Amino acid sequence: MNKGILDYDFGVQVDLYLLIKSATKGIASNGKPFLTLILQDQSGDIEAKLWDASEEDEKNYTAQKIVKVIGDIHNYRGKSQLKIRQIRRTGPSDSVKLEDFLETAPLSQEDMNSKLTQYIFDMKNPNIQRITRHLLKKHQQAFLEYPAATKNHHEFVSGLVYHVVSMLDLAKSIATLYPSLDKDLLYAGVILHDMGKVVELSGPISTVYTVEGNLLGHITIMVNEIGKAAQELGISGEEVLILQHLVLSHHGKAEWGSPKPPLIKEAEILHYIDNLDAKMNMLDRALERVKPGEFTERVYALENRSFYKPIFHK
Repeated sequence: MNKGILDYDFGVQVDLYLLIKSATKGIASNGKPFLTLILQDQSGDIEAKLWDASEEDEKNYTAQKIVKVIGDIHNYRGKSQLKIRQIRRTGPSDSVKLEDFLETAPLSQEDMNSKLTQYIFDMKNPNIQRITRHLLKKHQQAFLEYPAATKNHHEFVSGLVYHVVSMLDLAKSIATLYPSLDKDLLYAGVILHDMGKVVELSGPISTVYTVEGNLLGHITIMVNEIGKAAQELGISGEEVLILQHLVLSHHGKAEWGSPKPPLIKEAEILHYIDNLDAKMNMLDRALERVKPGEFTERVYALENRSFYKPIFHK
């Protein structure tokens, strides 16, 4: 698949195979049902409306189904939208498979797992090291496969671990500049801060929130996991409390989802590193989709701003 759905300009007609990421039913102003489809390939995803949707359409066009679509790329309120002309489910004669449509992290799972292992090996505090290693081993497969979110940042296969290894490299650089930082705490905080998402989210494909995700959230899930791990390992030092605080506070403020603000130096730095890496990922992904001299679509998670790509950027 050479050219992806996000590689086409406005006004272009496309004829493509796409994966349904999600399908949501709505009722139009004329009282007729329609489907809002989020369609994706390896370049990213795009919204499309299927008007006058029948009951058969609702059964046919559901998440994780591959479809053949003919349509036009439109600019709708500053965002790309696909106007469907024709759509059909694929069958045995269509030589396509699910993995052809999944966006994945730019590093291999093996390379990222090796980096994680090295950072844990570098830890000097045995309690912090044992808890981190125990939890990584417990959730390893999902941790290597899951996205970091359903939207906004690192929302692709292996996005969670890619976010974490990027943050670990940032943490290492910052700790070199500020040697008073406890590297063990910082590395452990980075590895554990979002690990609860392997319970909060449903998986790497057509990702949605689970019941636990909706009722508890990844922060609460991980605080409980750290407590459970410490109990299983017979660890009762202050490190357990501090690791729980790092997870509790990494969103920075109550209105951003943290029950407590950062009250430890490493917790403050963890929040900045998390925020920086997430925002850089959002910006890179938005700017990849436009040519020099153009503005991006509005980025909702960045105060709904459109960002300009300077002409001299290659």
